[in-house]
Amino acid sequence: MDEKSDASAPVDIKKADSPPRLLTLVHEAIRRKYYSRRTEEAYVHWIKRFIYFHGKRHPRDMGEAELTAFLNDLASVRNVAGGTQNQALSALLFLYKEVLGKDLAWLDGLVRAKRPPRLPTVLTQAEAEALLAQLTGVRWLLVSLLYGAGLRVMECLRLRVKDVDLEYRQVLVRDGKGEKDRVTMLPQKLVEPLRAHLQRVRGLHAGPERGIRRGQHALCAVAQVPARRARVVRRIPTTG
Repeated sequence: MDEKSDASAPVDIKKADSPPRLLTLVHEAIRRKYYSRRTEEAYVHWIKRFIYFHGKRHPRDMGEAELTAFLNDLASVRNVAGGTQNQALSALLFLYKEVLGKDLAWLDGLVRAKRPPRLPTVLTQAEAEALLAQLTGVRWLLVSLLYGAGLRVMECLRLRVKDVDLEYRQVLVRDGKGEKDRVTMLPQKLVEPLRAHLQRVRGLHAGPERGIRRGQHALCAVAQVPARRARVVRRIPTTG
């Protein structure tokens, strides 16, 4: 009876026996190369867009022609900047070389994006002061570090206590753009607020205070409402 019941029982196929999904392999390959998290997010984004552009076909079933068609669409239809197209190209070349183990031939017929670069929006001193006046607490401290220390959004979010030197008034930025470390200044006006904040959270594990949303877009969004209240007419970037 036991043998009969065992034979009729459904076969349990474990997930461990199935091959890993493509995006899982992409994440693993990127992390083996020690690329930044921003690069990882960008590469995965472009790989997904490439797959959806071609009707969810698997990249191993596609090649130079499909890649060229996708990149030409970005340049001719989407009108993206040259840097954006180059980023998409780098992501797809990484996919084929590092993940699928396939070398692509030269992309004949590739249309290069020619949209001219745009200068970034820069607030005046009065606009920055008006915006900061609308913030309080941790939000004021975060945006003040972006403005006063010249930090990028992800650099600010990843800042660690040991990288802030209150005595020398400097901030050590680790793994910044290009995976490079650099030292930037810490404004005198932020020394005491930072000291008070560190004393307040000392002994607790790293993390945001209750009610503070984490993440790049959440921090960028922090400045949106205060900017409207301060009547800052310039567009506040939503990424950094």
